[in-house]
Amino acid sequence: MNHVTVTVSVDVVLPCLNEAEALPWVLARIPNGWRALVVDNGSTDGSAGIARALGATVVTESRRGFGAACHAGLLAAEAEIVCFCDCDASLDPGLLTGFAAAVAAGGADLVLGRRRPQARGSWPAHARAGNLVLARMLRRRTGLELRDLGPLRAARREALLGLGLTDRRSGYPLEMVVRAADAGWRVREVDVPYLPRAGKSKVTGTWRGTWQAVRDMSRVLAEPAAGGAR
Repeated sequence: MNHVTVTVSVDVVLPCLNEAEALPWVLARIPNGWRALVVDNGSTDGSAGIARALGATVVTESRRGFGAACHAGLLAAEAEIVCFCDCDASLDPGLLTGFAAAVAAGGADLVLGRRRPQARGSWPAHARAGNLVLARMLRRRTGLELRDLGPLRAARREALLGLGLTDRRSGYPLEMVVRAADAGWRVREVDVPYLPRAGKSKVTGTWRGTWQAVRDMSRVLAEPAAGGAR
């Protein structure tokens, strides 16, 4: 993807639960002029204070859940384009410049990062297996030729709010794609390097966490299409 200068405003939502170790690396890679919204989801390691000290805007979301944190960030965002990125140093938010440029130029309504592991252990086998199953189910449900449900993504704020997303757990990223497909959005997938995360994943670091995420996302796929579409 070509990196074109983005002239619109951009906010980056960073859901955060005990990511003190990763925050300096992540926030240092937020593109100049963009606002970092670190959504603290109950951290006990001082993540919120570190984020503030590094210049990020901190949003507090007391309701636990990845979707709850993401949506709190979306509601707090004010920029024309909103990006999402994990806060664990597994993905470089600097890559979002190309994503935002594609959305700003009208080349896509939603740009997603397809994770490509760069080192052994970047993506545990059980997490990758769960992702493959869900991606296959997503293709059948939407017709979109997607291979990943990666968290690195960009879209216009008003359009995202218009999707009426309701999941507040692990199904949030999938619901976003499903509702976008139902609405006829142009969805684009771009390969991005996936690095070993800092610390242990709260969702896919264990078989149990992965299974819960799969259950959350399966429920989203079982819901009827919005507005009776499809």
